[in-house]
Amino acid sequence: MNLLLNILWFIFGGFLSGLSWLLTGALWFITIIGIPYAQQCFKFASLSFAPFGKDVEYSDSDKPVSIFLNIIWLIFGGVPLAIANLSLAVTMFCSIIGIPFGLQYLKLVKLSIMPFGAKIVDNK
Repeated sequence: MNLLLNILWFIFGGFLSGLSWLLTGALWFITIIGIPYAQQCFKFASLSFAPFGKDVEYSDSDKPVSIFLNIIWLIFGGVPLAIANLSLAVTMFCSIIGIPFGLQYLKLVKLSIMPFGAKIVDNK
């Protein structure tokens, strides 16, 4: 079932969402300081291309560092991605069939705001 949902997701918006992560990662990668941010973008692009069957967990191990990096991220790249994913979620919620896809976009909104300290895990 996850494979079918991921194929539909990719066709109806996941491709654009993943491209936005890749574009943001490429822009961050231009500077040396932005390389850690680019790595986060590339890691989450894979989630954005196929989110069904995967979940995001946050760890508390590097909390002060993660908070600092998330603040910098929010200022320079997180807000446009969060707004884009939120607008796509609202669009998907307009139909009953789109509700599961809207929920995945809401997962990406949270991830767009706080990517550091998060890791992608498979659902069991």
